Amino acid sequence: MPLEYKGVSISWLGHDSFKIKYSGKTIYIDPYNLKKNYEPADIICVSHNHFDHLSPNDLKKLVSNKTVLIGPNECNNEFEKFKNNKKIYLTPGQEVDVEGIKIKAVPAYNTNKFRSPGVVFHPKEDNKIGFVLNLGGVTIYHAGDTDNIPEVKGLRPDIALLPVSGTYVMTKEEAVQAAKDIMPKIAIPMHYGAIVGSEQDALFFKNNVPKEIEVKILQPE
Repeated sequence: MPLEYKGVSISWLGHDSFKIKYSGKTIYIDPYNLKKNYEPADIICVSHNHFDHLSPNDLKKLVSNKTVLIGPNECNNEFEKFKNNKKIYLTPGQEVDVEGIKIKAVPAYNTNKFRSPGVVFHPKEDNKIGFVLNLGGVTIYHAGDTDNIPEVKGLRPDIALLPVSGTYVMTKEEAVQAAKDIMPKIAIPMHYGAIVGSEQDALFFKNNVPKEIEVKILQPE
């Protein structure tokens, strides 16, 4: 079942993928490994160019002639294949308004998750991003692939979508601290159950965040 909050509907599609519906618009974030047919997208936000976030096969399932594609510059190669669609490239700190839906890019990078000595999976200088969506005053933070970084402290979104699995992103313990730093009203754990992590990570997160934060563990749709 999707989470319904003040006119906004949020469905988890597994891993870091979400479908958000608001005011007749359908927005997808990081669509990957989609299990069924979903309605075409008005907006698709992609956090970075790794295969489990920028998935050409899944984009093809969702893009119509009206779809706006939003992501960092490193998504250019795949986005530009959709020749008739509007593309918007954002760097951290930039914001765009798409038909009344405000989308701001926020930093997303690793501080302590390494692919080799001294080389992190998601370097800060790559300008990979997360997103803050403002839907009629309801704010949703999708962290993308990131550790708990100082730039997002104090965001105070209504809803935060936070990775919990470690290895490539923040661990469940680091996600708890991120929730304390961000203090959303509602937190939804993500980035587990597909490539790394399990529902146990989500349950740990739920059981350890401050009681003021409502945690919703969604089932993939």
